[in-house]
Amino acid sequence: MDLLFLKPVFKQMIWGGNRMRTEYGYDIPGNDTGECWAISAHPNGDGEIANGEYSGMKLSELFDKHRELFGNIPGEKFPLLTKIIDAKGDLSIQVHPDDTYAAEHENGSLGKMECWYILDCDKDATIIIGHNAKDRQELEDMISNKRWSEFIREIPIKKGDFFQINPGCVHAIKGGTMILETQQNSDITYRVYDYDRLQNGKPRELHVKQSIDVIKVPFEPAALGTGEQQSVNAWFEQLITCEYYTVWKADLKGEETLVRDQKFLLASVIEGSASIDGTPVEKGDHFIIPAGMKDMKVEGEASFIFSAVAK
Repeated sequence: MDLLFLKPVFKQMIWGGNRMRTEYGYDIPGNDTGECWAISAHPNGDGEIANGEYSGMKLSELFDKHRELFGNIPGEKFPLLTKIIDAKGDLSIQVHPDDTYAAEHENGSLGKMECWYILDCDKDATIIIGHNAKDRQELEDMISNKRWSEFIREIPIKKGDFFQINPGCVHAIKGGTMILETQQNSDITYRVYDYDRLQNGKPRELHVKQSIDVIKVPFEPAALGTGEQQSVNAWFEQLITCEYYTVWKADLKGEETLVRDQKFLLASVIEGSASIDGTPVEKGDHFIIPAGMKDMKVEGEASFIFSAVAK
């Protein structure tokens, strides 16, 4: 049984930069590369298996034809998507729908729950999470009258912080920030406000009606995970567990046996290098640990973000 490495899919964005190249050595398409879809089976960025007997196969096809690699989980679509986001500039103030709204209004799409691990950020960096409207009438008034400074809730961040973004939560990544995002397999985003920016001479599309429909009022911060476990050579922290995924941070120094009971795991190496059952992995690698690899020997000095579907 082999690890399943994927070739990243890159997206150029008005707010993107070049840190995918300088930080991870990726062959990016330009100095405005905003997103690396690292593990994805979405039609807008279907990753390709890079090694082994399934080399060249798209992840969506592998999921369809070899469901045994994924513990025979039910469902038509691969459930999760892992991204790295390089925000050189500010992303739009936005919100995502839940499954029910997306299914009705977005041709049967999944909704989008996501979470962010802050890989790096500028000194005094901030992000936007949540809003200050006390009821739906005030929400509509603040948006309609562009009372953005009153509306948004901006908070300071530092490297290593973690945030859960539930559907209906107003949010925006600000410039100077790199994050690793774990999310539902969805590409539905509603822009509330885009700072009146122009792209190709025109403002980018806004989705004000849909945003007002789905924003939760009043804002309630999401609960985070509290699981923490330390062994001789490894430290694991459960960052979040919710109805769609569980996400862990793991720091390894030495040799450890990784024992797991998840059907399969998504893994990203965010620092250092190591080996898993003799296969070398290093910073910038993203791979799937398929069903069947239960007790793995991990050696080296590295930090990982792991995610799994909720049980």
